[in-house]
Amino acid sequence: MDARQLEYFLAVVDHGGVGRAAAALHVAQPSLSQALRTLEKDLGQPLFHRIGRRLVLNDAGRALVEPARQVVRGLAAARASVESVSGLAVGRVEMAATPSQAVEPLPSLIGAFTAKHPGMSVAVRAAFTASSVIDMVRAGAVEVGLLASTEEPTAAGVHFTSLGRQRFVLVTPPDGPFPAGHVVRHEELAGHRLIVGQVGSGMRRLVDRIRDSGVDLTAVVDTEHREAILPLVLNGTGMAVLSDAWAGLALRSGARVHDLEPEAYLHISLATRPAELSPAAAAFMAMLS
Repeated sequence: MDARQLEYFLAVVDHGGVGRAAAALHVAQPSLSQALRTLEKDLGQPLFHRIGRRLVLNDAGRALVEPARQVVRGLAAARASVESVSGLAVGRVEMAATPSQAVEPLPSLIGAFTAKHPGMSVAVRAAFTASSVIDMVRAGAVEVGLLASTEEPTAAGVHFTSLGRQRFVLVTPPDGPFPAGHVVRHEELAGHRLIVGQVGSGMRRLVDRIRDSGVDLTAVVDTEHREAILPLVLNGTGMAVLSDAWAGLALRSGARVHDLEPEAYLHISLATRPAELSPAAAAFMAMLS
């Protein structure tokens, strides 16, 4: 077993197939397939169920994922540590982020980090919910996770660094029903059409809570595509409850942004594992202090 085989194995897991993994790694598909077969031979058992052209992890494959990530990440950390001793300020931070926080504060964090460390780069993976971010950090798929939750986050095996709060706001079309500067009470949403996000998101929880309180509002669009919400608002499809991460972009696009009453917030946090971070990730976290 060697690190290259483990890297190929993880690429197949992360990209969902040999073809996409080979393209991402810029290697020939037969070479990747041969490396997988050699790995399975070394381990003495198959790692995938082969269903037609599809590869589906079996129990042995699932058991290998986290140890493989630890090995691959450990080698990358060792290489980066040696390079840092030589004064080479290079490396990459692997992150996951939820959609609204990818609007803000992710750009500000990355901007500050790359300005301070011009040789560093950042890879950002998408995660739709806070629990998905936590799972990716815990499994070692990423070193740093940016997430938002309606309560202060807690999870075994994960450390959280608070970045403050984001307030929920109501975003309406330019000709929306409320005058500029009006603070909208929940009961004023009765009879209006709202665009809502997927189950599990903070914005969806708040809208469901408002409906459960007896406010008769209509969810006209239910979308997993957070990036579609503001365009839907601007074309008059409905209004949306969003975190104020979207406020600046919404205002620049011509939408109206209203505070909601009573106030509700998201807690914004960075998640890391207690284990030692790579030099790049450690530099990213050190920037916050």
